[in-house]
Amino acid sequence: MDTPITRFYSFLSQQSQAWGVDVLIITGLSFVVWIGWKMLSARLEGIADKTSFHWDNAVISALKTPVSTFIWCWPAMISIGLMLENVVEHSLDWLSTTKTLLVIFIFIWIILRLITSVEEQVLKEQRRDETTVQAIAKIIRLLFMIMGLLSAMQTLGLSLSGLLTFGGVGGLIVGLAAKDLLSNFFGGMMIYFDRPFKVGDWVRSPDREIEGTVERIGWRMTIIRTFDKRPLYVPNAVFSSIVVENPSRMLNRRIYETIGLRYDDAHKVEGIIRDVKSMLEQHPDIDARQTLIVNFNAFGPSSLDFFIYTFTKTVNWVYFHEVKQDVLLKVMDIIHDHNADVAFPTQTLKVEQAPFPQQQ
Repeated sequence: MDTPITRFYSFLSQQSQAWGVDVLIITGLSFVVWIGWKMLSARLEGIADKTSFHWDNAVISALKTPVSTFIWCWPAMISIGLMLENVVEHSLDWLSTTKTLLVIFIFIWIILRLITSVEEQVLKEQRRDETTVQAIAKIIRLLFMIMGLLSAMQTLGLSLSGLLTFGGVGGLIVGLAAKDLLSNFFGGMMIYFDRPFKVGDWVRSPDREIEGTVERIGWRMTIIRTFDKRPLYVPNAVFSSIVVENPSRMLNRRIYETIGLRYDDAHKVEGIIRDVKSMLEQHPDIDARQTLIVNFNAFGPSSLDFFIYTFTKTVNWVYFHEVKQDVLLKVMDIIHDHNADVAFPTQTLKVEQAPFPQQQ
């Protein structure tokens, strides 16, 4: 009995015979092209690894996965069109739109992967400032993402002129709603342009409890690792309203110490100060071009105080303390060479004896 269900299955059988072979052929060709691309990319990678030019590796790495995806997705859309053209009565123009979107997506994907590969290669060579490289890479990524988004919207039939007109009003609404987000974004831009610090710098703020090493400067926040290894996530907008100190950009480190001599060594103070100053001027790790002062400073409660004010050539925190230790040990040797000594807190107690009563 010829029922509607039987006629429907008969129709599907005829249609499947019509496009089934084509789909199998397209799938087989896709597999062959994909195998060919895998072999070609592997061969190109082997050749690129043998060259001293590193940018060819970045290009091949950027192309490898997106091209493989395109090899499978484009024929898949053709196969879907063959399956649906005799089944669906409606227009299949949306498949053409989807193909265009696929091309835009693959192109932007390749560009983003290429930017990432170039960024990693430049940072690996350590010839450029890390913060500047990351900032340029982020800006280029953002530009291409916006271009891809606008191209996709135009492909979908949206009017860019109308969108830009709406963007004037919509931008105001979004700006009010996302005020903090935008302030953090522009705060990050100012960090990139003004460059008060970069990744790897030691920074601190006397206005806030912020001190540590900059790990990452993002669009919204900056990650600072404190010296006890705790991460601080600081919104970029904060840096526009606080004072930031960057000790990593110090030219020298200062030694400022006050040393007390015994009052019994008062006649030796001048010679000690002269020898200490001479020692500092000849010390290989002291920058004699900077301010260098060694002077008697004050009559202390239990010592004659002189101070040392000088700068080291190194800015490294660990090595600075080694230099400072060496300077202080040499100062102590000079004091001992003059048969003097460093004072320690003392008190002199004067006892007055009461007169004996007169005998009558």
